[in-house]
Amino acid sequence: MVSTDNGQHFSEPEQVAVLPDMHLGMSRGPQIASSRNYSLIAAMDKAGNIHAYQLNHSTGKWTTVAQANDLDGSAPEGLMALTADDKDGFYAVWLDTRGNKKNKVYFSSLHGGKTAWAANKLVYASPDESVCECCKPNITFNHNKLTISFRNWLNGSRDIYHTSSTDKDNTFTAPEKFGQGTWKLEGCPMDGGGIALNAKGQVSSVWQRKGEIFYCQENQPEQKVATGRSCALTQDGTHTSIVWQEEGHIKYKELNTNTTQDLGKGNTPRIYTLPNGKTLCLWEAEATVQHKVI
Repeated sequence: MVSTDNGQHFSEPEQVAVLPDMHLGMSRGPQIASSRNYSLIAAMDKAGNIHAYQLNHSTGKWTTVAQANDLDGSAPEGLMALTADDKDGFYAVWLDTRGNKKNKVYFSSLHGGKTAWAANKLVYASPDESVCECCKPNITFNHNKLTISFRNWLNGSRDIYHTSSTDKDNTFTAPEKFGQGTWKLEGCPMDGGGIALNAKGQVSSVWQRKGEIFYCQENQPEQKVATGRSCALTQDGTHTSIVWQEEGHIKYKELNTNTTQDLGKGNTPRIYTLPNGKTLCLWEAEATVQHKVI
């Protein structure tokens, strides 16, 4: 589905591909990113492979590209994220079990118009054997900085960490934890939070800890903003906006004005800043996709 008027209207759905046994639910499912000349969809199957489909904006045609993970069956958890720069570069991060069958953070890139991904790169492996196995990692790009966040599993705690690259993903910084609090947890919260990069290259995150939603800019203390789960974040030059799920409803908060809206019943919200500065909120509700422009 495509909108050419900043989210006011969307075209009819178009079938891109048929993928048997595709992962769905709990933030699993197809991921999409767009650049100047191309759009890319990535989807994971239950066999542990990441399939990708590329749209050429000038021709309007979709083509199949090589799978992103270069070892068959290495991504059985079905959790990944996708982003793009403005020069037709696409970047993917996912949970990968190659080597020891423990989840690690892996990464690859694809340049628009190409059909093969770069060799996969290990970004992080927890010294406690596995990162959190049921939480979706996140990835974002802004002003030549690429940042990945993930929920770690370290010393019995499941906290959100981030790592960045400023040299075209050749190297990544040592992962750092967001905030000062921690969450000792034996199970998996199935909630990876969200990240954003502002124009100054500062990374921020929202995440759930013990049923509470926290916001944090790197190297700053976290602040509680709500109660709930399944949160997401977007930023532009002047606004920071958050969505989350609370008791079966989708809530929206503008941090700069400290205002909150109830957008209706639903789950699994996502949020994006549009070219005109408005905010697009998307969520699921009774087997439909709902949206609102704010």
